[in-house]
Amino acid sequence: MRKVLMLLLLAAAPALVMPGAATAATAKPTEQEQLLVKKKAEAKKAAEAKKAADAKKAAEAKKAKDKQAADKKAAAAKKAAEAKKAADRKAAEAKKAADKKAAERKKREARIAEAKERAKKAQDPNAATQRAACGNFIKCLLGKPRAGVQRAAVSAAPRDMATGEDIDWSDASKYAPGTLIVQTKERALYLVTGEAQARRYKVGVGREGFQWSGTSTIVSKAEWPTWRPPQEMIKREAAKGHMLPDEMEGGPENPLGARALYIGGKIYRIHGTNAPESIGGAVSSGCIRMMNTDVIELYDRVKVGAKVYVFQ
Repeated sequence: MRKVLMLLLLAAAPALVMPGAATAATAKPTEQEQLLVKKKAEAKKAAEAKKAADAKKAAEAKKAKDKQAADKKAAAAKKAAEAKKAADRKAAEAKKAADKKAAERKKREARIAEAKERAKKAQDPNAATQRAACGNFIKCLLGKPRAGVQRAAVSAAPRDMATGEDIDWSDASKYAPGTLIVQTKERALYLVTGEAQARRYKVGVGREGFQWSGTSTIVSKAEWPTWRPPQEMIKREAAKGHMLPDEMEGGPENPLGARALYIGGKIYRIHGTNAPESIGGAVSSGCIRMMNTDVIELYDRVKVGAKVYVFQ
């Protein structure tokens, strides 16, 4: 029996020793396994470093983008502020100019109204007869006319009147509607209104030596224009003993009258007049004169850029 047990123990001994040896072998990693672990650790470290670098780079890019956006916004705000400032300044200047123009217009209208009132009184036959009978304003104001003074016949002064008339004019077919044609010999200005149709106005033209011909356009227009005589005219009239102003504001006494249409490339204009008796004559220094009533109508009907033909 003892022998059997011993045999059994001897048979089981290798099995008891082998699990321990296997455990010892498993507990101690091989060199290859250690190398693999090291590589994994290094790869992990590199991945973490790359992740951190990418995060830093992204943060810097965002910071730069935010700064760029902020700079752009600040620049836009500055530009908008400067534009607003410029617009406000321009608006203020425009308002100032408009106020000045309105004030000048008001003064001019007052002068025109006063001039019209004077003209109305001057054309009143009763007032004119009374002035002739009285001899002077004070005597008329204080009492009856002096004895023995006869009433004088009064001839009405030349008055502004409309001369425009619509006519059939075959030559109108040569020109576009809106074109102006001045026929110096006829003392007439034609505004082409359609096929073989025109509106004809009586005008005053340049006196001998000042008549001209040519083709141009209307480059600008003005209401109650300021008169600025050219230096040649100032010198010429000064030699005759007539002193002309360098500038004269628009109004009923201004020789340019109620409106002016300026002819490009020339010192001449188509304008009104303060001397209606000159219409139909050759009396100007080259400009085309019209009755104020006519030139106001023409001003409203003719556009800047309209063609102008002047024939002698």
